[in-house]
Amino acid sequence: MNVKKAYQLTNGVWIPSVGFGTWQIPAGPIATQATREALIAGYRHIDTAAIYQNEESVGLAIRESGLKREEVFVTSKLRADRKGYQITLDEFYGSLNRLGLDYLDLFLIHWPKPWGVEGDGKEYESQNIECWKAFIQLHKEGKIRAIGVSNFYPMHLEPLIEATGFVPHVNQIPIWPGYLQTETVTFAEKHSIQIEAYSPLATGRLFQVPEIHEIANRYHKTPAQIALRWSLQHGFLPLPKSVNKERIISNLELFDFEISPEDMVMINQFSVPPKKKS
Repeated sequence: MNVKKAYQLTNGVWIPSVGFGTWQIPAGPIATQATREALIAGYRHIDTAAIYQNEESVGLAIRESGLKREEVFVTSKLRADRKGYQITLDEFYGSLNRLGLDYLDLFLIHWPKPWGVEGDGKEYESQNIECWKAFIQLHKEGKIRAIGVSNFYPMHLEPLIEATGFVPHVNQIPIWPGYLQTETVTFAEKHSIQIEAYSPLATGRLFQVPEIHEIANRYHKTPAQIALRWSLQHGFLPLPKSVNKERIISNLELFDFEISPEDMVMINQFSVPPKKKS
């Protein structure tokens, strides 16, 4: 299987096929150092968000890396509780200022509804359309090279597309072995939307599956490398996160082996333990 080191989006923009996720990495020296280590290791795709509250720290590492701006693909996201056209414009420029950049490579609507709101979020449809119109305007102005959404299902995507005729370039959703989100992935394939897989290791719960360790031993790889390679072989774009230098490095070492079709099927069917209720 010819796994790609970069995917081409429908507008011709190339996006590195493995990104460095920064969710839950504390702002300040920890986020700056982790991002710095990722860039040294060879990551050229950094994913952050306004709600992570670490944009300033991430941006500092990018600016101090010595890399040219066009060498690093930078993603941020519109807060889920910020809806509307003008609010979206204001929030975008806030993210841009915190990152210390003059454009973004990718900007996403983080959720179709504010966090903590019950229901499917359909009541926010008109507000999401206004957000999306602002995204399209910023994209036309060259402030964002590609635009997309996160945590959107087909019922949220269809109204955006119908109202504007503009299909998102990316949909970032949780995907890990045993959790394939088939309906949303099928919709994405139909519309040529690139799927990004966040929490590709199921926030660590994947390591409780005995079979992942058995497969990893056979391939002489880490369980994380198996899961991330599995994601790539599906055509997803995984976003592993770590603050550990060794794991940051190993999570990018995915291009020197191939998982067999039989093992891919087995990994598809994993049963990952659910999150423990707090």
